[in-house]
Amino acid sequence: MSNFRARNDLKNQIPWRLVVGVLIFAATLLSFSSFGVAQSNSDATKAKVEERDGSHDFDPLFGKWKFHLKRRLNPLTGSNKWIDLEGTGECHKIWESGSNIDQVNLDGGGTHIEGLTLRTYNPQTHEWNLYWANRKIGHVDVPQIGKFKDGHGEFYGLDTINNKTVIVKFDWTALNTNSPHFEQSFSDDGGKTWEVNWITDQVRVKE
Repeated sequence: MSNFRARNDLKNQIPWRLVVGVLIFAATLLSFSSFGVAQSNSDATKAKVEERDGSHDFDPLFGKWKFHLKRRLNPLTGSNKWIDLEGTGECHKIWESGSNIDQVNLDGGGTHIEGLTLRTYNPQTHEWNLYWANRKIGHVDVPQIGKFKDGHGEFYGLDTINNKTVIVKFDWTALNTNSPHFEQSFSDDGGKTWEVNWITDQVRVKE
């Protein structure tokens, strides 16, 4: 009986304002927690929505061009011998956006090149796939994959040079001008160093 009376006395001594305060504090914490989760979800959704649509990045290449090409002979062998080629090319739209084909004919240094580049855009990854084919070899290479950032496009893939797997990099600049610039580089040390082996400068031919 005395224990029961003691528990009742202790219960009566707890101020009701304290109980209410604890409940309000707990509700506030729960509210802030819910707000944090909602805010995090909102930020993730916003970032996804704001991913840049790059499906028109190569549109400036549509049309006819004159080409000047510098090509390194025997890349990744220590050779610094280059040849110069001149030629023409034309880039065509395939779909409304996100795909095009670029054809070139080049001559110089005892070399003739008929080549094409097929470019396709992946709207899920927001990346381009660039496929090169040379008529002399007759097959389409594995794609270089990448995207543009602040007007600079970098695209990477793998290839086999001199029986060794190398990383290939395509590098595009000045695409939104009448003189786009393209370089191809190889790396045989996992991307630590790069050797440029193909440099192309284009000049637009007015229709």
